[in-house]
Amino acid sequence: MENRQGLILVNTGNGKGKTTAALGLGVRAWGQGFKVLVVQFIKGNWKYGELKTAESLGPNFVIRQMGEGFVRNAKDDDKEAHRLVAKEALQEARQELLSEKWDMIILDEINYAIKFGILSLEAVLELLEAKPDAVHLVLTGRDARPEIIDKADLVTEMKEIKHPYKKGIKAQKGIEF
Repeated sequence: MENRQGLILVNTGNGKGKTTAALGLGVRAWGQGFKVLVVQFIKGNWKYGELKTAESLGPNFVIRQMGEGFVRNAKDDDKEAHRLVAKEALQEARQELLSEKWDMIILDEINYAIKFGILSLEAVLELLEAKPDAVHLVLTGRDARPEIIDKADLVTEMKEIKHPYKKGIKAQKGIEF
């Protein structure tokens, strides 16, 4: 890696587009010859459009879906399953971060994982502290904690102004997934 100052970037807020923006950043980085890894903490077993894109970009743009799906209304037993996979995802993210084989790592929905108590804030802060200097680290998800925001170099808040769901329009292929 050239002499690069790796940044910590956070996409948060109640508006749509946090993951989409992070993936766009990843595609931009890939276009500059970077190796990009996306670790998804909540999403799993669903066929999102970005998975097909990642496949076509080859081994330098990898998405790993490691979540158990939506966690918001999970019961205690289900929440424990979410905790286990989130902990595994964090361990994998840490291992990959320290391997220094990636130029950018996107931790998709990690802020949600903290919010819903399936990952500890402390464990994520430790990961941020361990980040090698040259690696860009992107964290997405609503309700980013102030401690995460303090560590970040760039924070973008997506703010919902209007959403078709409120008019009864269901999630649209190519827009939400």
